[in-house]
Amino acid sequence: MNHNDMEKVVDVLANPQSYASVLHQTRHEMAMPSIESLGETVELLRRIFFPGYYAHSEVKPEQMRYYLGANIDKIYRLLVEQIKRGFCFDCTENEFPTCEDCVNKSKGLASDFISKLPYIRQILSEDARAAYEGDPAAKSLGETIFCYPSIKAMTNYRVAHELYHLGVPLIPRIITEMAHSTTGIDIHPGAHIDKFFFIDHGTGVVIGETCVIGTGVKIYQGVTLGAKSFPKDENGNPIKGIPRHPVIEDNVTIYSGATILGRVTIGKGSIIGGNVWLTQSVTPNSTILNNRLEKTFFENGGGI
Repeated sequence: MNHNDMEKVVDVLANPQSYASVLHQTRHEMAMPSIESLGETVELLRRIFFPGYYAHSEVKPEQMRYYLGANIDKIYRLLVEQIKRGFCFDCTENEFPTCEDCVNKSKGLASDFISKLPYIRQILSEDARAAYEGDPAAKSLGETIFCYPSIKAMTNYRVAHELYHLGVPLIPRIITEMAHSTTGIDIHPGAHIDKFFFIDHGTGVVIGETCVIGTGVKIYQGVTLGAKSFPKDENGNPIKGIPRHPVIEDNVTIYSGATILGRVTIGKGSIIGGNVWLTQSVTPNSTILNNRLEKTFFENGGGI
């Protein structure tokens, strides 16, 4: 490309009409949230949730209090800055009349999140146990913590979910998308997932914003828990925030490739077979299969 041709391209791209719909400018020229800082925050959190697995594997019980305190202090400082940037992303004068108001709000939310850490660790330990007990290939609980994409995705999700319900903007979605890009597991931070949850293999799993998942649920790769349709307002725009994803009750198993759409309920103890397409509710303890071969598989206790 010669210089003149390049200048023509620059002229078109520099035209305000060209970039008006994609340009983003914050109210006070605050930097965007940092993917690197949020990645560091999540990795520090992993060290707290699973000490001895991620960095400083030599940490000893007598060092634990100092180890946890130092990491939590750094997490707090990183979160305050990133939450502030998240607010500044869509800041309006009505929301925060002064930058000091924004900073104080960010500090309060970071403190509230830190208070949730014992709960997050407890529920993640249940997820790790579900992975160990749910996969005969797992040789130890530690293997599931250190190696399984389900635990990585659920760590990001559990962190993001707490931030989401505290009202932190943008940051929760970034955190879950970080896990999505590395595991292939796409969980919206607004979804509610109870304890003892396991995604086996994981690639291609999608869990929508208003999903409600009970205790002891196990799903396999390629499962979609999505929306069937999007109700629209009088102007033809999708109505956001309404319940539109499935409710999965306790102890349900959903096999690979199954798609469940809409605000339907899968009753507790049910089994949804592979590649099933489902848009209606299922009563408790049902078995929904796709073909005769699959039916024979289950009738023989998992063997044909």
